[in-house]
Amino acid sequence: MPQPHSVQLLVRKSCGSCVRVRAEIEGPVVATGARFSVLDVDSDRALALEFGDRVPVVLLDDEEFACWEVDLEDLVQALL
Repeated sequence: MPQPHSVQLLVRKSCGSCVRVRAEIEGPVVATGARFSVLDVDSDRALALEFGDRVPVVLLDDEEFACWEVDLEDLVQALL
């Protein structure tokens, strides 16, 4: 049986776009059976340096899928 996809959303507490993107993608991602998690880049110095102000970032199976804006239809298709 194949492993479910994983989607990780990289955010920052002070990021309004991060809140919006999470609200847009969390339900549809979970509905596909994928694992969904959120990580604040400020919790890890290396992530904070790598991503800086370039959040929100969506990682699909640990690969960058989208930054700032997410095409929800493309994301769902990639998960199915």
